[in-house]
Amino acid sequence: MADKRPMTPAGHALLKAQLKQLKEVDRIANARAIEVARGHGDLSENADYDAAKNEQGLIIARIGKVNTLLALAEVIDPSVLSGDRVMFGATVTYEDEDNGDEKTYTIVGEHEADLKKSRIAITSPIARALIGKEVGDTAKVRAPGGNREVEIVKVEWLLID
Repeated sequence: MADKRPMTPAGHALLKAQLKQLKEVDRIANARAIEVARGHGDLSENADYDAAKNEQGLIIARIGKVNTLLALAEVIDPSVLSGDRVMFGATVTYEDEDNGDEKTYTIVGEHEADLKKSRIAITSPIARALIGKEVGDTAKVRAPGGNREVEIVKVEWLLID
């Protein structure tokens, strides 16, 4: 069996909502679109039918992917965790030792990553460099501008919405 994939309760709920949307709304609307396109006649030269069938394939593939993610999910609630060591679900503040800039990221599951919300995937180079470190530790982070050394300033356990 494949490895479990950590995700927050919010990420798990989002996937379940996506699956419901795909099955109960998108798939039904697509079936209607296929029926309407069939009514237009010759299927061999029917662009609407081809487009609807292609969309059907995409919907089925997405349902399969979401089902797999849910089956592999290991739901971890960061709000009930504690400790000084960086791990999945931690909100970490670090300081770049070269320029003194502070950044704060929450380490989440792969499908939950969103830089606009300061959420990074546990598989990202930054997260991998920070995992296992404690406040005061230094981590070497691979970044697009080159390797950087950062010092862990704070580790928090917050509810992720």
